[in-house]
Amino acid sequence: MNSATSATPLPFDPAVAHEHLSRVDKRLARVIERVGGFGLKLDECDSVFESLLEAITHQSIAGKAAQAVFSRVVALGSNGRCPTPGELLRVRKPALRKAGLSNAKVAAVRDLAQKTIEGVVPTIEQAAAMSDQELVERLVSIRGIGAWTVEMFLIFRLGRPDVLPIHDYGVQKGFAITYRKRAIPKPRELAEFGERWRPYRTVASWYMWRAVQLAGKAARDTKNPRPAPKKRAAQGKRAARRARKT
Repeated sequence: MNSATSATPLPFDPAVAHEHLSRVDKRLARVIERVGGFGLKLDECDSVFESLLEAITHQSIAGKAAQAVFSRVVALGSNGRCPTPGELLRVRKPALRKAGLSNAKVAAVRDLAQKTIEGVVPTIEQAAAMSDQELVERLVSIRGIGAWTVEMFLIFRLGRPDVLPIHDYGVQKGFAITYRKRAIPKPRELAEFGERWRPYRTVASWYMWRAVQLAGKAARDTKNPRPAPKKRAAQGKRAARRARKT
């Protein structure tokens, strides 16, 4: 895997997205004006398998600790490269646990490897030809992979323009800040509101993450009547960090 961001152009024109979103949503237009251009750059991964392997290793942990675990898993491959699905299946459980994977993650990465060999996990080329919904339905069959993980893959690896991760805590928080809500919105509320952002909901989501960054400490004032589970809160923070890096 190349951990640097890619110079590959996005499959849509951000300027067109800006014009559309600014026209249909004046509050979002002000966020766009403050933040500036849409700065998303696509991650570089050699395969869907590698991208999802990294996603699994990062679950429920963040920052340098997450990257350290993934680096130790990568080191289990030959020639310093990410292990192939076959190589990963041959790694004994104690070695995976020593790399930093929990029992649940060991089961998840093994299921990912097996389903890649079976053809359930598509190649990058095959994924590019599939719809967002097709990819979600296909990939959530893998142990440990939920809709949020697939949505992050669609946004940060494939650059799909119309993904709205309604369960992402960072997007929810940014929405509450931007639209001056007292409480974090429910996923259904966010989904309904986001219809106006089509077909550029990915771009709107990215600006919701940046809205949290702009708010700084003031973001803490937004109340959540139902505290987010630790896993969902960690996911939101991780997605927001990825957005800041672009």
